[in-house]
Amino acid sequence: MVVSMRKKNMKNWIKKAISRADVGALYDKFGVNALTAAILARRGITEGGDVQFFLEDDLRFMHSPFLFNNMEDAVDRILQAKDENENVLIFGDRDVDGITATTVLYDCLTGLGINVKWRLPSGTDPYGLNKNAVDDFEKDFGSLIITVDCGISNVEEITYATQKGMDVIVLDHHTPPEVLPSPAIIVNPKCEDSGYPFKDISGCAVVYKVVTALRFAQSELYKNEIALLTALPSSDGSSCEIEVLKLENLVEKASLKETVTAGTPVSSTKLVDFLRGQQIFVWDEKQTASLLFQIFGSGAEFNFADLKSLLAKEPSLAPISSFSLSQLKSKSKLARYNPEQDSEIRGFCNIFVTFINHQLQKQFPSFKESDERDLELVALAALADIMPLKNENRIFIRKGIEAMNKGKAREGLRELLSMQNLLGKRITATDLSWNINPALNATGRLGQPEIGLELFLEKNPEKRTEIARKIIEMNNRRKELGNEGWNYAVLQAKESIEKYGGKLCVIIDERINRGVSGTIAGKLVNVYDIPAMAITFVEDNAIGSMRSCRGFEVLSLLDKMADLFVSYGGHAYAAGFTFKKERLPEFLAALDKFVPEIELSSSDSQSINIDAEIPEAYLKPELLSVVDDFEPYGEENRELTFMSKNLRICDAMILGKTERQHLKITFDLGKTKWPAMFWGGAEYWNRDFSKGDMVDVLYQVSRNTYNGVESPQLIITDIRKSL
Repeated sequence: MVVSMRKKNMKNWIKKAISRADVGALYDKFGVNALTAAILARRGITEGGDVQFFLEDDLRFMHSPFLFNNMEDAVDRILQAKDENENVLIFGDRDVDGITATTVLYDCLTGLGINVKWRLPSGTDPYGLNKNAVDDFEKDFGSLIITVDCGISNVEEITYATQKGMDVIVLDHHTPPEVLPSPAIIVNPKCEDSGYPFKDISGCAVVYKVVTALRFAQSELYKNEIALLTALPSSDGSSCEIEVLKLENLVEKASLKETVTAGTPVSSTKLVDFLRGQQIFVWDEKQTASLLFQIFGSGAEFNFADLKSLLAKEPSLAPISSFSLSQLKSKSKLARYNPEQDSEIRGFCNIFVTFINHQLQKQFPSFKESDERDLELVALAALADIMPLKNENRIFIRKGIEAMNKGKAREGLRELLSMQNLLGKRITATDLSWNINPALNATGRLGQPEIGLELFLEKNPEKRTEIARKIIEMNNRRKELGNEGWNYAVLQAKESIEKYGGKLCVIIDERINRGVSGTIAGKLVNVYDIPAMAITFVEDNAIGSMRSCRGFEVLSLLDKMADLFVSYGGHAYAAGFTFKKERLPEFLAALDKFVPEIELSSSDSQSINIDAEIPEAYLKPELLSVVDDFEPYGEENRELTFMSKNLRICDAMILGKTERQHLKITFDLGKTKWPAMFWGGAEYWNRDFSKGDMVDVLYQVSRNTYNGVESPQLIITDIRKSL
């Protein structure tokens, strides 16, 4: 570890030690270059199940929607609504996640011909489903409510709806309370019995899973069981290992593995009962039938479908049919990352799923375009709701941005991208996080989320442009309100932090607009590096937002105060709550009682983790390809930070007329010159380093676009004179 010599804002430069063995293992197993292997190792991303989501973006690496235990129930109830011509209500949330989730489901259900309406919390409406919405839907003779990005905490409201004869499906991703809504069909990855292998997807992603399941349900394969069978002879031919996977909706439901000696009656094996009534697929019908005849004789008859011959008829898949299962197993990407997939039967299963997906694309060609459009919104939601950028969230965002960068962004999003000057350039996750999501969020923060939804649903391009322009204006207003609220917040912050022993900052001010309370709480966290609350008043209610950091989960505090709240809920590090204004003294007393119990991990705000050291000779534009491989950046996947030593400053220029001026530096690397930006770094020029000095630098590698031309540049994080 090296320490910056700058006394002011001194930061620790931390370069974690890694072994050659760790780097070599990643290099050998996954075929990555040495630099990528070193970065993965230094970040602790060494298990194949994690590595695959950094190296692959194929949709096949996403989890099946039917891993949700309640997915079939949700799909069947929606299809029932279609068959019986029922009226359906989608009730969403007012933020980007809720707006996009509502859009994706509305597009799908209207496409199925279902009578569907949508509703979002507007004005001073509370978060989540409310009784007024239920009453209004009753007047429309509604029978099915689907909540998206909300509902898991609406126990009372859902009971109220069911008492009126309505069914409710809850599609949510928020942390569930101890008592779940009932009766309701719940699809939520955070529920203990959800069955889903990854908990941290957005509400829009949950809806996307339901939509993909609904599309699959239009095929003949929906809920049909299929058996895949392989048979491997022993070396002397005296026995045979038979393995069977039973699939439903392309998800493994059961398996059987049995070694049978020659001459064994098939009736004495478990195969008869296991395969009864199944459609059986094998890789090579003639070879498999011959082998089973040698084992069971003529007393056993099997009816097989030959996948190998089916593949041979498909031009794009025909090359696969020339290999044996053993050869295909060695070529499987899934098996490379997941050792449990490294068997002939699981390799066979992967090929079968590939074949079925290919057939579905031929049968339903519109699904691919719809899927791309949906993923654009799923990408926005993952970034807006600060989902951890690991596992399938990385594929959601990559595929969504890929669709945008094809130059045909979906309606509504296209207009916003245009107004933010992003059309025609290479869009990144950072662009969406800084320019698109805040604008969409502004509609909900100012009590009019329906405007954001209408942008995506409007068919008339001129009206979409008008709506997009209005959203930009709302975002500007939101910024003004945020600045005003921040001015009120800083007046209270120091006193509050002292009051709560440096463990919490609580701002209470009726002048803060409720729509920016979350923004202010987040900014307090960023500035003071402790959990924070921002509370305002709307009529007779106190409405608050809480954000957290340093390992403290907000619900662990709010749960202790649950009896005070009209409603509350959220995620580990972000939550909202409402209580009656008259109970403010009780709320403050509860904080006095419980805040001392808060435990915060040590702050790392003064530490910078280095991903790799780049010698001067290797500081080339090709580094951008490595940077691209680790996109998208965000929660739990910070931007790559490199270190280079002994770089010579050949020129520098101070930019900006504001109090915090910036520094543009040019480094002389012999044959090439590298431009670099040091935001807010002007104060260090001619004090800590000067022209001609040799310096050690921490930086990110980025693209600078000027007049439509892209060029690489360094963004300096920290700098010091070389020793």
